[in-house]
Amino acid sequence: MNLKDKIADYPNFPKKGILFRDFSPILGDPSALSFMIEEFSKKFHPNDVDVFAGIESRGFIIACALALKYNKGMILVRKAGKLPGKVVKTSYTLEYGKATLEVQKDVIQEGQRVLICDDLLATGGTAKAAAKLIEKINGTIVGFAFIIELLELNGREKIKDYRSESLVEY
Repeated sequence: MNLKDKIADYPNFPKKGILFRDFSPILGDPSALSFMIEEFSKKFHPNDVDVFAGIESRGFIIACALALKYNKGMILVRKAGKLPGKVVKTSYTLEYGKATLEVQKDVIQEGQRVLICDDLLATGGTAKAAAKLIEKINGTIVGFAFIIELLELNGREKIKDYRSESLVEY
């Protein structure tokens, strides 16, 4: 199956000059969704991952599906002000602005191996911020799982110290 055929393009979203690559059509097709999960499961062995971290909001879907497949837990990496309790936060730059991410301070045990999931690797700012947060709470980054990677934005360079797997490249 070619997942690229299932990805929709939206020019000038969320801002003029941005071409948004939307993986939502994959979610509406059970065979494509299953294929996506199977492809990720070929890239990361269940014994190498203790917990999945989903980056808000589309990364939640991937992390949750993989957590179920692997019979592991999942944690949320959210935008500022969305998580209760004690949080760790970091600010970063993305391709069309600035943002802050948070994770609950006590959501993993020290040394747990974490696979960070998101729909898209663009400039790498969000991914790097998520890794920084996981490391701040003493997690070990196994790598990143992205559905889409925009090669021209060179985001992989920002996370070059980590393993990174993408299913579709543009």
